[in-house]
Parts: sequence; structure tokens; C-alpha cells
Amino acid sequence: MSTTSKLHGRMVAMTASAIVAAALAASSPPAAAVQPFTADYQANYMGMQGNGRMTLASAGGNKWKYSLDVTSPLATLRQSTVFEDNGGQWRPLSGNDTTSVLTKKTNKIANYDWSRGVANWTGDVKPERAGPIKLQAGDLDALLVNLAIVRDVAAGKPMNYRMVEDGRVKQLSYTVAGKESITIGGKQQQATKVIGTSGNKQTIAWIVEGMPVPARILQRDKGQDTIDLRMASAP
Repeated sequence: MSTTSKLHGRMVAMTASAIVAAALAASSPPAAAVQPFTADYQANYMGMQGNGRMTLASAGGNKWKYSLDVTSPLATLRQSTVFEDNGGQWRPLSGNDTTSVLTKKTNKIANYDWSRGVANWTGDVKPERAGPIKLQAGDLDALLVNLAIVRDVAAGKPMNYRMVEDGRVKQLSYTVAGKESITIGGKQQQATKVIGTSGNKQTIAWIVEGMPVPARILQRDKGQDTIDLRMASAP
């Protein structure tokens, strides 16, 4: 699942894309029609039980805001991305990533400049992570990988992504690991299990047909669970 590079850097997988205008015609797989939703999760974040929520809401025109909030007694994680649905191609425009653990708080802001074809980061970032990073057609941020996995499982397409997040570029590949039964709101649902590995980090997602986001996202680092989101009720 930053559930999102936290969910997909730290959790992804599971938390951005842009390109110069001349290259925008180079396409990624067509996306399903974007629809607003709210999905609630039971969360285990850094060993603490809490609650999570994913939302997708219109930001006007063909722009959308996709957010992930995770709260626990000692820590909170808030991530959001604003993206544009341009004829089925999702193109992130900006992102915000805030983490609070006890008294320590960090905030990172991402900007994806379509006219220049670069991404930059401000806020609590190291100089070497501030960018600019050159962008390519089809690039995603960490949060949008969540939506892309669901889209591509449904379409039977390869799940290979170039993720631009936190001042870095990562190549992510997910493979189908079979079917499993999971419980959502007290009901058993059949899910497609997909697994992605990047270095010491592994992301496992469970995709239920007809649901716009993964029903469960588990992020592991060096074999240890770091974030586990389990859908509590269907969106």
C-alpha cells in the first residue's frame, strides 16, 4: 500500500504521474470510469490498532481527490493526491503526506508540473529528495497504485507501474497469487490476491470484484508487518 510512499513505499504496496504535453498521447491502460466512494478499514499501523478510511471525491471538472487517513492512539497517517482523469489516463497533479508519531510530525508536499514534465517535493524533505524528477507517460504516485491494481486485475492486464514518490522512482510489478476468501462486514467475499516486492518491502493486496479499492492491503518490511488495512464495510 509513502498505504499509500507509506502505503506503497512503506505500504505498498500500498500512497505520481505527469509528463510533457508532447508525450501525453503515449497511453497507459484505459481506466474504468472514476466514481466517488468512501471505504472504512480496520487498521494495524506500526503495531497499534486503529481505524482507516479511503475516500474519492470530485475536485471539480475531471479532477479527483483520493485520500487515505489512518488513526491510532499514538500515530496518524494522512495522505492525499489530486489527479486528473484525462480520457481514462490518470495523471496526478499534487500530493500531501503527513505523519504524526507521538510528538514528531512530518509533512511532505508533491507537485507534478505538467508543463515542464517534472515532479518536485517541499516540506520535510531531504535536499536530495526534493527533485526535480523527470516524468514519463503512465507514471503514478503511491496512492494511485491502489486504484491501478484494482483496474488492471479487473481487465486482466499486467500490473507493472513506474511510481514517482518521495523524490524517487520505483519500478513496481505485481503478480496474481490465487484466490482467497476474506470477510468484509461479516460477509465472506472471494478475492484475488496480488503480491508485489521491492527490495526488502512487500505489498499484498486482496481485490474483490466490483469494489473500487483493495479490500485489504498488507505492507511488510524485512518480513515484519508495518501496515495492515482490512475493509470493515463495502463502499
